[in-house]
Amino acid sequence: MFCVAHLGSMIEDALGDGSRYGLRLDYVFDGTPLLGTAGALKRAQPLLGDAFFVLYGDSLLTCALPPVERAFRDSGRAGLMTVYRNDDRFDRSNALFAEGRLQRYDKVDRTPYMRHIDYGLGVLTERALSMVPESTPCDLATVYQRLLADGDLAGFEVHERFYEIGSHEGLEATRAYLAAKSAH
Repeated sequence: MFCVAHLGSMIEDALGDGSRYGLRLDYVFDGTPLLGTAGALKRAQPLLGDAFFVLYGDSLLTCALPPVERAFRDSGRAGLMTVYRNDDRFDRSNALFAEGRLQRYDKVDRTPYMRHIDYGLGVLTERALSMVPESTPCDLATVYQRLLADGDLAGFEVHERFYEIGSHEGLEATRAYLAAKSAH
């Protein structure tokens, strides 16, 4: 299922219902005003089930999903955020992950102790979205921060870097990665 906004119809036009790829694709359009990631997930909630993965649409992630799912299920929490040891390399680090747990996450008020970054892959439950008001803009960071404050957000460290296409530098790094993969 895709939550799409600006130019989302181009994605739907390109991928259709997914049948030619052996998939079933559904689309939930954000609308006006744009609801942000958490607001869009709230709109899509009837299609999501009790627990679901959330991946950012401008990222290529290479980590294996089964260990992430297992960590989420074992945690018993309403959400899980994957983090990567970034040390401000690929973007500004925004998470403090130490002693095997997520201790702080903040995309605005960062500290030098934040050496990890939100990897762009999470697992959420219907319960996690209960705090998001209907048809109201809400950023996913707000949900993560509230879950963390309530002790209801697990952390999971991945060791493969992420690739993003939201910047020219990121797009070039992603192209180089894919070219190297196809050469093998």
